[in-house]
Amino acid sequence: MLRIEHLGDAGNGWLISFSHGVMDTIGYWLFGNLFKKIARRVKGRLQVIKVYPQFEEDLLVRLFHKGVKSQWTVEDVNWEDPIQFNEEQAHALARMLTPVYLGEQSAMIGASVALPQMAGAGETTAQLYLSSFLMDEARHFEVLTRLYQRLQADPLTIRQMPEMLRYHNRLRKGDRLDWVWGILISDIFAKNFYSLYAKTQPEALFGKLSGRILKDESRHQAFAEHYLKGALPTVPFERYKVLLDMKDELLMIMDAMYYRLRDDAETVGMDGRQFLDRLREDIETKARRIGLDDTKGPDSREGRRKIVPGFGKGVASSSSHSPLSFKALKPSKCTTCYLALLCQTPLFRRAQCV
Repeated sequence: MLRIEHLGDAGNGWLISFSHGVMDTIGYWLFGNLFKKIARRVKGRLQVIKVYPQFEEDLLVRLFHKGVKSQWTVEDVNWEDPIQFNEEQAHALARMLTPVYLGEQSAMIGASVALPQMAGAGETTAQLYLSSFLMDEARHFEVLTRLYQRLQADPLTIRQMPEMLRYHNRLRKGDRLDWVWGILISDIFAKNFYSLYAKTQPEALFGKLSGRILKDESRHQAFAEHYLKGALPTVPFERYKVLLDMKDELLMIMDAMYYRLRDDAETVGMDGRQFLDRLREDIETKARRIGLDDTKGPDSREGRRKIVPGFGKGVASSSSHSPLSFKALKPSKCTTCYLALLCQTPLFRRAQCV
């Protein structure tokens, strides 16, 4: 069997040998550049991308196929469809849509960090699906950008709603398990928000856009639910508790965002308090469905085993030991903003961080 070992901390080369001792070393320097292209060093260990990984037809592969067949672009949208809002209501919608709009951007960035984590853990079908997830989020971001142009209104800035930064900064903490859980919560929020307009304004521009986006969001929720059901039975109590606390923290931030948007909600005829109460109920229901229950820890559940082969590998370890963590998103020079990549977007550049 061919064995590849990293030689030293300098990262200048690798020892390539055969288990039967046919040759001890073939190319300390010769093969160094080649394997640098297909591997990366993490804490002195070499991680090699599998050329022919284990691949099973599972739900995530089917979701990937559905996503591929369901692609659409801004060119498929009739941008001349009526708005069905007056100017005041259009500006109120633009402000209310801001957390969702920012969420599409941060989901793209987060998925780009989670994908190599899944590859490193051998979760092949998960990384395959997540590639289509990236396309969906990119499309939503482009579509909502065009919608803002049609509304002739701007989203809120981070300075006007700093809770958005807290929310998306929380999503980037930890490992891929934290991120998938946060994405599920965010997708439930997006589903409830888009559903409201898909039902009440089916012939209006935003109502039609909402209907299209909802189809994508349904796949995202199915992915997150499937992934978490497979991973949660393997996590220790400490990680389980962190995920429960994360849910409560995100819901508290949503409450704070609603407080800033309550007048806009009233302007468009939306009962914001009722919306959040329904959202909390839906999130709690989903949490129980995936096995994340406030009333009992993971040790009380029957059958602590991997429900889905390949899921949960490495998830049981703390996020600080994750080989590819969301800490890859380094802080910017601004001492109050930790989403350096998001800071490069127009939405963040308009925020005068102090």
